[in-house]
Amino acid sequence: MTGANRHQSGSQPWLHQKGEVIQPFGTVRQLPIGLSYEARMYACQRLNHLLADTQMLYALYKKHHWLMRGATFHQLHLLLDRHAEAQLAIVDALAERVQSLGGVAVGDPRHAAEITSVPRPPDGVEEVPAMLSRLLEAHETILVGARDAAHRLAELGDDGSNDLIVSEVVRGGEAQAWFLAEHLVETPLVRLLPDGEPQAVEPQPVEAAPIRA
Repeated sequence: MTGANRHQSGSQPWLHQKGEVIQPFGTVRQLPIGLSYEARMYACQRLNHLLADTQMLYALYKKHHWLMRGATFHQLHLLLDRHAEAQLAIVDALAERVQSLGGVAVGDPRHAAEITSVPRPPDGVEEVPAMLSRLLEAHETILVGARDAAHRLAELGDDGSNDLIVSEVVRGGEAQAWFLAEHLVETPLVRLLPDGEPQAVEPQPVEAAPIRA
């Protein structure tokens, strides 16, 4: 083989490769981190469930970010995208925690969809309050599971997973739920009467200005 042929062969990517699974999902490797096999196995199970739910929440935020409409389109379009970015960061943190425990993180969204507790939304567009309510319900599903997981992992001595869940999943989720819920509060206009009592003000129709040639 000439030098030119060897050079050409050495630069060619080895395409269409297939290989065996070297670590099955649901298993943990031994790592020197001072946690028992049982603790790490349980932690990976709970973290992967949270990871799958958070991936679905991220996707739900992006879906509603794209499909938002109405008078509050601009503010909610931007808000939902910011929330989605924050959830994506939590996804990465949860996945890396699973890996650091010796486990296998849920990496394929199709796999995540199989084990998530977050209900699938309709493929079409819902009304804005329904979209926000769906996000709130997903948050609550995750928060209930996260609090239970954090408590049980603390009992097993997994302080790292407990800290991640409380500081990122719980506190972040609570803040986002608060922001969303405030968009579902009806705030009618009021004015104060001479005696100090509030009175609701009916919104007045706005007359269009005449069009001048």
